[in-house]
Amino acid sequence: MYTLPDYFYDINLFSTALRLVLAVVFGGIIGLERGANRHPAGFRTHILVCVGATLAMLTNEYICQIYGTGDPARLGAQVITGVGFLGVGTILVTGRHKIKGLTTAAGLWASACLGLALGIGFYSGAVIAAVVIFISLSLLPKVENHFYRRSRAIDLYIEVDSVEHFRSFIQHVRTVDAAFYETHLSQDNPVTEGGIAFHLSMILPKNMDHSQAIDEFSHLEGVYLVEEI
Repeated sequence: MYTLPDYFYDINLFSTALRLVLAVVFGGIIGLERGANRHPAGFRTHILVCVGATLAMLTNEYICQIYGTGDPARLGAQVITGVGFLGVGTILVTGRHKIKGLTTAAGLWASACLGLALGIGFYSGAVIAAVVIFISLSLLPKVENHFYRRSRAIDLYIEVDSVEHFRSFIQHVRTVDAAFYETHLSQDNPVTEGGIAFHLSMILPKNMDHSQAIDEFSHLEGVYLVEEI
């Protein structure tokens, strides 16, 4: 099995610079994908997290090498915990009960773990992880959306202009053989004065897909907004 020369793994100027540069490159690649899609944590945030984690691991290894004491995994464990709190700041719950930022938070955490691998000199693991993380963020959403569109489960945010039309909407949904599994009024104020906003989760019938359901429900009397969440 081919291994790199020892100076790639020892703590020296070359290996330190290489690991930090790789952290900038790999963290930047992941961050560019997030930033290009207008997510809360983008290019610079991912670079800083990855570089910071790399430096923490380098410092830990330096302490063990120079002073001959210490736990090589201690600072790394603290980084993983700390980035968890950072990731929480990217998770938002909108007024329509739509959760945003979970993937970005996971990406930040993965970037920190990537930095830890670089910091300790685990180059092969870091390279493979960087590729897998980037593919997961950039390509897998297409696969995910394909299966979600084929799913019969759907969550909707709906606004109607009156209580009467709210009742008629529910009655119509029942006539198309959709099965309710959750419905509740929203605390958002609808656009129309006296209107009603509510969330509806259901299982669609076999002959109806998501776009057909949204189109049909949007044309019901008194309905002025139907949005999938």
